[in-house]
Amino acid sequence: MLKYKDAALPAAERAEHLLSLMNVEEKVGQLVQPFGWQTYENNGGTITLTEDFKEQVRNGGVGSLYGVLRADPWTGVTLESGLSAKEGAEAVNQIQRYAVENSRLGIPILIGEECSHGHMAIDGTVFPVPLLLGSTWNVDLYREMCRAVAAETRAQGGAVTYSPVLDVVRDPRWGRTEECFAEDPYLIGEFAAASVQGLQGESLASDSSVAATLKHFVGYGSSEGGRNAGPVHMGWRELLEVDLYPFKKAVEAGAASIMPAYNEIDGVPCTVNTELLDGVLRKQWGFDGMVITDCGAIDMLAAGHDVAEDGLDASVQAIEAGIDMEMSGAMFGSYLLQAAREGKLAEEVLDRAVLRVLTLKFKLGLFEKPYADPQRAERVIGSAEHKALAQRLAEEGIILLKNENQTLPLAPGSGKIAVIGPNADQGYNQLGDYTSPQPSEKVATVLKGIQARLQNENRHVLYAPGCRIKGDSREGFETALACAEEAETVILVMGGSSARDFGEGTIDLKTGASKVTDDSWNDMECGEGIDRMTLGLAGVQLELMQEIRKLGKRLIVVYINGRPIAEPWVDEHADAILEAWYPGQEGGHAIARILFGDVNPSGRLTISIPKHVGQLPVYYNGKRSRGKRYLEEDSKPRYPFGYGLSYTTFAYDNLRISRTSMTVEESALVTVDVTNTGGMAGSEVVQLYISDAVSAVSRPFMELKGFAKVALEPGETKTVSFEIGVEQLQYIGRNLKPEVEPGQFRIHVGRHVNDTVSCELTVREAE
Repeated sequence: MLKYKDAALPAAERAEHLLSLMNVEEKVGQLVQPFGWQTYENNGGTITLTEDFKEQVRNGGVGSLYGVLRADPWTGVTLESGLSAKEGAEAVNQIQRYAVENSRLGIPILIGEECSHGHMAIDGTVFPVPLLLGSTWNVDLYREMCRAVAAETRAQGGAVTYSPVLDVVRDPRWGRTEECFAEDPYLIGEFAAASVQGLQGESLASDSSVAATLKHFVGYGSSEGGRNAGPVHMGWRELLEVDLYPFKKAVEAGAASIMPAYNEIDGVPCTVNTELLDGVLRKQWGFDGMVITDCGAIDMLAAGHDVAEDGLDASVQAIEAGIDMEMSGAMFGSYLLQAAREGKLAEEVLDRAVLRVLTLKFKLGLFEKPYADPQRAERVIGSAEHKALAQRLAEEGIILLKNENQTLPLAPGSGKIAVIGPNADQGYNQLGDYTSPQPSEKVATVLKGIQARLQNENRHVLYAPGCRIKGDSREGFETALACAEEAETVILVMGGSSARDFGEGTIDLKTGASKVTDDSWNDMECGEGIDRMTLGLAGVQLELMQEIRKLGKRLIVVYINGRPIAEPWVDEHADAILEAWYPGQEGGHAIARILFGDVNPSGRLTISIPKHVGQLPVYYNGKRSRGKRYLEEDSKPRYPFGYGLSYTTFAYDNLRISRTSMTVEESALVTVDVTNTGGMAGSEVVQLYISDAVSAVSRPFMELKGFAKVALEPGETKTVSFEIGVEQLQYIGRNLKPEVEPGQFRIHVGRHVNDTVSCELTVREAE
């Protein structure tokens, strides 16, 4: 037996041996990742591999494929032309079998798939978007979701996913805000570690695990003007303390792969930032996994950033900086072989990248188990258990922003209900970006959720869309107003859409991102490539709401959207407001259960909602020196970080700390009693913030350093504890190293950043 085929040997040893057997064409082949949906043709359920793919396999091989099972406007794969759960597994097996049996060394292909909030394939469970997942403040539940996503993806043969997204949101005008967990690095770090643990499981070789790819490394959420992939103006201290923090937590959790961001930082594109890719990632953190580019990132070096003369120069710069594989494979596939033959690419640099790719394949067990189990795929994907999990996540992440005079929950005798708005019954609109097309019966819209909830009650539900998300057409106003006039309660389902249009002109054919052109039209106002100048409702949605308000009916607003909405009129005039973000396929049921009191809302904001777009940036953990107000308005957000209402009330009492003075080497325990003082069971998110009174480097006024979601019955009290030590007190000092500075700290515990009780802690030098 050849050494690399011996499963008893360590992955690194097997990879070294296989590398020694490879020629330069085979080495380069391992570093390219063509688009997977272009490797086959589906003719009425019969899969035929393309001649181009077969030729690539024979001429050196294909290291990886991107999006074999991806379905969306970019791929052109629709519900009609796409593959079912079982068919997808069979197609992957056919691709994999050809590669293994028709390449000299029989190296299996690494199948990479998008799984930000569910596998982006036909039949996959569509969970809520990360912005809602973060709003659950329930790390354990999210970890469980990641296990489900990994199981669905691996069941079809996918072995690596391009998630989680760990970007820290600084400007919510950015279209990819929905893909992120929060504006706070600590909270993102907790979800980052849980993501790696959930996706990768106890062993990468498990048939329920996939390799996690952390993205986008780094600073991607701090782009100039909130424009996607724009330059980032950030010093090293902030980079280390804020944007790099979640990535570090995920690397410590064992992440197998990482993806550099498109953007540049201080003039250096992340794709060729050796200080980040080698200095921080590998030397400081000890990361030993694979680095893969984002799609088209190497092209941008020569046409966008303009730091490379041409494609060959860009490719060599990238691999020398630490890139191991290129998504799309266009540049590496075109130029690396030439660079190696002309002596422009050192053999040891090429070998270093290939070794990392091969090592990951061995760790994933692909050489022993290259094929999926179609029967298992059919059983696992879209299962009833995963569907129930999707609903529970939505229920825990939806946020009650306003509830004037206890408008919610709706009482049994509250009469006719009118459900109005462009998002009331548009299933695709509630799923978010990076979602495959769905059959209408699979997605529970708000209208369907309410109808299902009231099917046993003698209550009539009226419906009218009223208007579109975008555009100035008011032709639906008359019908909507007639519905509202007939009802006692009006539920307005407004917001945004990240539903991609199947028109070719609205897609960047290189990267798959949506793009805005002067003549493009669809309702998409959020998602990758869709950045906005304002945070107001698009189109005539606000006008429709104002007309309905004149009727004097009870008015409940449900926002379904991918970024914060700043509409002062709605905040002032609606009786109740629910922020549902993009709640996934079961979102309608979750919203209905909250509206009627079957579920007590427990979601809390992980991103501040401003009064006006002109207040940006408005994230809570800005510096103390940033000023207090504008001429027209103060700088405080409408709804602060950590905010969210409940149908019950909670009281905080008896805050205590185990010691009021300690050395930098010691720790203290902070405890607080939390009591449900209302009449309904509910969950409170107890949040710990820390302030450093005086420091050598200016600091934020408050920083999140702990949280716990606590379920309480009426009248029940629970004691919540937080340990405070080096990790909670340290910051990046003037020497760009973590340090705990002796002095005075204030410890805050409460329901959100602006509603806490506090105590003092003195930290002394070590004795």
